[in-house]
Amino acid sequence: MAVIPVGRALTVLGPGRLDPREWPEVEPGPGDAVVDVAHGGICGSDVHYWQRGEVGESVLRDPMVLGHEVVGTVRHAAADGSGPPVGTPVAVHPAQTCGVCPHCANGRANLCPELRYLGSAARRPHTQGGFAERLVVPTARLTPVPDGLDLRTAALAEPASVARHALTRLTGGLDGLSVLVTGAGPIGLLTVALAHLGGAAEVVVTDLFPRPLDLALRVGATRAVPAGEDLPPVDVAFESAGSPAALAGALRALRPGGTLVQTGQLPSSGVTAPFHLAVTRELTVTGSSRFAGGMADALSTIAAHRSLFAPIVSAEYSPADAEAALAGAADPAASSKVLLSWP
Repeated sequence: MAVIPVGRALTVLGPGRLDPREWPEVEPGPGDAVVDVAHGGICGSDVHYWQRGEVGESVLRDPMVLGHEVVGTVRHAAADGSGPPVGTPVAVHPAQTCGVCPHCANGRANLCPELRYLGSAARRPHTQGGFAERLVVPTARLTPVPDGLDLRTAALAEPASVARHALTRLTGGLDGLSVLVTGAGPIGLLTVALAHLGGAAEVVVTDLFPRPLDLALRVGATRAVPAGEDLPPVDVAFESAGSPAALAGALRALRPGGTLVQTGQLPSSGVTAPFHLAVTRELTVTGSSRFAGGMADALSTIAAHRSLFAPIVSAEYSPADAEAALAGAADPAASSKVLLSWP
């Protein structure tokens, strides 16, 4: 069930060391399709592997192809007849799971103990990513892109699925509720858009920089608050910044009986926050990790509201300019979702 990069692929060798090396051709299995990659969205993890050679406890030890947000077009369909036909635009699901553990059986494959994610050094051998000219992909990991949706905007499929999963962590919907989103990076912006579409009465967003706050107002926020300023009371908070200060602000903003959904990756140690409020206000605090299914639904939502989601893509770069693309993605004041785009 592994995805295999083929052809020239963006390979990280260590901190600050990229190599657009050639990866060998492989014979697809009977249930594998070959996909011509069109776009790959740069995630913070790609930036961290490039800058530091590690993401948290996942340390780069061998050459690894970056990228887990990938869309493209089927070049060769699977020999066994499964999956989409030649020419179909598709999104690639980044997760490989065992399929048999209790989590997989109960629809929570994102918690599978054997999970491997494209472009990750969490295990060794590392899981190669999708920033390549072509990918050999098991057809079970392909999701067709809805008719009429351009691949540039469809490249938001993976982060939109992450944001959508965060909304499913609530016990009820958002209709009529007030919502806070801390951090207006790509996940935060997608959460804003989905909360708006989900019927939230108010969507407040906070961030350090003016540009992402302005963009948040374009994609569904009703109010933008610079970080450090007082936040209004809210019913639900999505903490997507991964910042202890943002976490503290979100907890303080929640009304009694409110819910915090933590989607941003916090530091592994040294985090302090006013969690006493969880007792005195009877708050519900939950986490949200990646996503379990739902990519087709995320793509359908994007297709139905393309004009809302399209502005989240802020720039495209050729793979030949990968270092400039990564540097751009590393600057949250100036960029949102940065894409690598293959001809």
